[in-house]
Amino acid sequence: MTADPLLLVSDHVAGCVHVLTAPDGTEAGRLAGRHLSEHAGFLALPGGRVACVDERRGELLVLDPFGSDLVEAAIPVALPAEHLACDPSGRWLVLTTGLGRNGTPWSDLLTVVDLVTGDAARVRTRAGEPGVTVLGHDDPLVVVRHREPGALAAHRFADLLAAAPGCPPVRPHAQLPLPDDGHGDAHDPRHDRVFAATGEGVHRARRDGDALTPEPVIPWGSPARGWYLRLDPRRRTLWSTLRGGPADPMRWPEWTNEAWCHDLGTDRTTRTDLGPGLVFRLALARDHTAFTRIHPDGDELILLDAARTARRVPLPAMDGAPRRGGTPWEGVQRRAVAASPGAAWVAVTRGGHGEVHIVDARTGDEAARLKLDTPLNHGGHAMLRTRTDGAEGDPVGR
Repeated sequence: MTADPLLLVSDHVAGCVHVLTAPDGTEAGRLAGRHLSEHAGFLALPGGRVACVDERRGELLVLDPFGSDLVEAAIPVALPAEHLACDPSGRWLVLTTGLGRNGTPWSDLLTVVDLVTGDAARVRTRAGEPGVTVLGHDDPLVVVRHREPGALAAHRFADLLAAAPGCPPVRPHAQLPLPDDGHGDAHDPRHDRVFAATGEGVHRARRDGDALTPEPVIPWGSPARGWYLRLDPRRRTLWSTLRGGPADPMRWPEWTNEAWCHDLGTDRTTRTDLGPGLVFRLALARDHTAFTRIHPDGDELILLDAARTARRVPLPAMDGAPRRGGTPWEGVQRRAVAASPGAAWVAVTRGGHGEVHIVDARTGDEAARLKLDTPLNHGGHAMLRTRTDGAEGDPVGR
């Protein structure tokens, strides 16, 4: 076992999970033959553990990178994996299903799991691209975010876990309307609040018994919108990246990007320009928030400190990177970014090259460049953890 931060890097195309010490890159473990869901991502659990989904075998994996056995549990779940979330204690877990490699939504299956007993059940809700959060831990409430028509649908976890065999359809215990374009979810365990990103802004609701009470929408304050939400449990803030500019994905180099931050204590929102191109997911280090920006004129890692001052770190180009005249999604290389609230390191992958840059967020200096023996096509996915970093305070998979 190690006291150093550990970096999990999933090459979901090659089917390998690398576990490395940070920043030096010593191999601390390896999981072969596992094709993890990049979309469902990694879910932080207490004690430095991690949950994820193997999309080839149809299993929820609980990994303990700091323990003697990397795989702590493997539980069958419904596929294709869309979104993964748990309650604040890390016991009650929910997985929704989405499109997978299909053009339209087709699966309405939802899996609930009790990680203590290993009990699991599958039920049918509504086909779509649903997000999910789990409010409370004594009697948890599963909140599924549906699209077209948009809604926040509340189910009692106990009712879902007690469902009969055969994937029966279930009706929500309570429901709130939501715009049809919801995409992005967050959960504040301290106040049992759920947040959903829409074109209008961030819709929020708080738990009220087995129902939800709506609260005022948080505006984006910009003609752009966010497609991703993340809670910073240490600094009590919500984060997103606002994307604006032309709707045509072929014109992605013209997209505008802003870091959007909302303080849950003061209700104050700030926006910071990140520059044009492709910016999506973000990572939270001890004192910084990290973004990667891909652009034909040059890629960079952007580190925002508490004052929202940006430090820009150039990144070497990727062979097969998105180009002008094409989309930034199909058949191209990308980057994943990872950080831990308990460390100053930030990890950035270089898709197709099998490389990971380890950067010191305090200085912007590259401390190491790790070379893996798998190519990390499509950028892979990554998570950085210490055993006690508190990352589980954000109980939604990333």
